[in-house]
Amino acid sequence: MFDWLSDPNAWASLATLTALEIVLGIDNIIFISIMANRLPEAQRARARQIGLGLALVMRLGLLVSIAWIMSLTRPLFTLFEMDFSARDLILLGGGLFLLYKGTQEIHHTMEGGQEDGGKPLVVATFGGVIAQILVLDIVFSLDSVITAVGMANHLPVMVTAVVIAVAVMLFAAGPTSRFVQDHPTVKMLALAFLILVGVALIADGLHFHIPKGYLYFAIAFSIGVESLNLAAAKRRRRKAEAAGH
Repeated sequence: MFDWLSDPNAWASLATLTALEIVLGIDNIIFISIMANRLPEAQRARARQIGLGLALVMRLGLLVSIAWIMSLTRPLFTLFEMDFSARDLILLGGGLFLLYKGTQEIHHTMEGGQEDGGKPLVVATFGGVIAQILVLDIVFSLDSVITAVGMANHLPVMVTAVVIAVAVMLFAAGPTSRFVQDHPTVKMLALAFLILVGVALIADGLHFHIPKGYLYFAIAFSIGVESLNLAAAKRRRRKAEAAGH
C-alpha cells in the first residue's frame, strides 16, 4: 500500500495532481462561499465545513468506485445522432443548475433582494443551502475524480491528492467567503465565473469540450483587473481621508 512512497514518479504525480485538484476546487469554494453567505453569520462557517466535508466524502467514495466511474461514460441513449451517457446527463444537469443559481444570485444581489432597512426578504434555510451545495458537490466531485483517474495510476496517490486539496480548500474557504462578502464587485465576478463554468459543463455534456485553461485565464484576467480597481479605490479613500484631516 505504501510502496509508492519510494517512487519518484509517484511523488511527481502527487504534486501535479494536488495542484490540479486545488485549481479544480476553486469553483467549488466560490459556490460554497456564496451559498453560505446567504445564512446568518453564526451558521456560515459550519455550512462551509459541512459542504467541503461532503465534497471530500464524495470524492473518496467515487475514487474507490473507479470501475463504476468508468461505466458512467457508456452511452445510454442516442438523440440527434449524439450518444448520451450518465456522465453527460450529470454534467448537463449540473451546468443548468449553475446557470440557474448564478442568475438567481445576481438577481438577488441587484434587484431588491433586501428591504429598505437592509434585511433580506428571503432568508435561506441551513438545510436548503446544504442541499444545494450537495448537488454541486456531486458534479464538481465527478469532474475532479475523472481528472484524478486519468492522471494517476495508484489509488493511494489519488486519495492523498484529494485529501490535501480539500484541506487547502477548507483553509481557503473562510477568507474567500469574507472577501467575496466584503466586495460586491468581486461577488458579481464570482457569479459570472459560476455561469461560465455552467456553460462549460453543458458544452462538455454535449460533447463540445472547452479546455479549462481558457476558462481559468479569463477568470484570472478579470480578477487581475478587479484587483487593480480595488487598489485604486483604496488609494482614493486614503487620499480623501488625508485631505479631510
